[in-house]
Amino acid sequence: MMINKLKYILLGAIVLTMVSCKEDYIERTPTDAISAADALANEGNMQLVLNGIHRGLFSQSQTIFPGGDSDRSGNHYWIPLGDNLSGGLIHSANANNLRWRTEMQWNSHTVQTSLTNELLWYHRYNIILHANLLINGINEGNLTETSKLNSILGQAYTYRAYAYLSLIQHYAKGYLIGNPSTDPGVPLLFSSESPFTSQPRSTVEEIYVQIGDDLEEAIKAFEKGTPRPSGGPEVKSQLNIDVAYGLKARWALSKGDWQTAADGAAAARQNYPLMNESEWKEGFNTNDLSEVIWGSNVIQTETVFFRSYFYLASNTFNGAQIRNNPKIADRRLIDAIPDTDYRKDVFIIDAPNTNSSASNNQGGLHPDTGLPKDPNYATDLDAYNTRRAEINAEHGITNSFNQHPYMHFKLKNKSPGSTDPDDIIYMRASEMYLIEAEAKAMMNDITGAQNALKPLGEERDSAYDVTVYNTQESLMDHIKFQRGVELWGEGFGYTDKIRWDEGIDHGADGGSGASAVLYQGAYQIEKPSLNDDWIFKIPQAEINANPNITPSDQN
Repeated sequence: MMINKLKYILLGAIVLTMVSCKEDYIERTPTDAISAADALANEGNMQLVLNGIHRGLFSQSQTIFPGGDSDRSGNHYWIPLGDNLSGGLIHSANANNLRWRTEMQWNSHTVQTSLTNELLWYHRYNIILHANLLINGINEGNLTETSKLNSILGQAYTYRAYAYLSLIQHYAKGYLIGNPSTDPGVPLLFSSESPFTSQPRSTVEEIYVQIGDDLEEAIKAFEKGTPRPSGGPEVKSQLNIDVAYGLKARWALSKGDWQTAADGAAAARQNYPLMNESEWKEGFNTNDLSEVIWGSNVIQTETVFFRSYFYLASNTFNGAQIRNNPKIADRRLIDAIPDTDYRKDVFIIDAPNTNSSASNNQGGLHPDTGLPKDPNYATDLDAYNTRRAEINAEHGITNSFNQHPYMHFKLKNKSPGSTDPDDIIYMRASEMYLIEAEAKAMMNDITGAQNALKPLGEERDSAYDVTVYNTQESLMDHIKFQRGVELWGEGFGYTDKIRWDEGIDHGADGGSGASAVLYQGAYQIEKPSLNDDWIFKIPQAEINANPNITPSDQN
């Protein structure tokens, strides 16, 4: 039944404020919603529905369905959550805007009444509902088949696969660590009109089969469809065949179908050259970057201000979550990056600890001596102030922003120190190289894995030599390291740890830099195969509303 919220989405009008489809593909101002009766009347109206899904990826949830909450803005929240939960995006101080600290302490997704559990569930089912509207309308309607119609159909199938993959990876046990043929998954929903009843929870395997089927249908439709046009960052908000292949690679990797994963990744990345050093250091704030395959183009009229990805994850967005709680990276990861690798430059190891409220108690100045508490600057206030000023100048911030050792400037809004909106990147070519490498390593294809890693490694590190990784074990260790560095802050930590069956231990091997007092129970988390807390709780509101899901179905 997907709770009562879904019942109202298509009654009377599509409640999403659609973005109109003009000659430049996506106009930059919202237009009036269209009636549900007219939504399937022609390709233009179907594109409006599709554009509504695009916008729904980053809008505040109260604009998506009745009962939504302004504290969550779609993928602005869900993307960085993957690294917040898995301990990669580390908090340096005690701040809890939008319950971001509660998330990292594992006190949100483990509670069945939490806002996160509820809104992620309904956000993804909202995508499925509107994808169903288009899929059913095209397949069951009488419109003449055209390349444009096939493009819309391909995007709808891809969206449905994307949403189900997100749901099954969060609300069910990981495919590789469970028993997918019997483990409970999530409900399948094929309806596009009220009542939105569903079957009980399908198995994990059944959901995975549906995802695979949808991606095959998407690829078939895209092959007959209108190619995605060239243009600015707005065009990459539209899905295309490369996005479908990229999702197929993710789906196959998560289920251990290594050859399919390698093939899908290779197909997805073909038209997206790896970024060079200057592009990599720009801040990951625009779809214009050469290797971006898919991302949301967040326009000025659709800004979410203090609900944005960069507010939660960057160190340049002008908000309290950032100024009072600079985010740092795991020092064990950063210390392992060779000095010849330019990615190390965006992690500031020697940033002075300026925050008197820093959780490591090494921030600010001693009240008695006026000297820094930071042991790196304990006797040299001038060096402390000079380094702070250098970092401010280089990255566009001021002394109103605290600093902390190992803080990052990988994610940096285009106008540092502002609250301006920026794009959200979902898929890049680098990820596809890493998927292919991992898949081939798992097949013990040493040469194939090395060849997949070589272009990425040599672009990032001037001294890179892939031949030293010449066993399956050494390759997998290196691939994990490369994913940790290359994809840091882009949300893959949670699903990576589930796939690899790895827990969280902030204290091991010299420590991550996280505070045990701040992180509490999340300072150490047992691996997913031994700890079902990795699985998100089914929202209690769904159990209350859906007769096909009972309390006994709770994770």
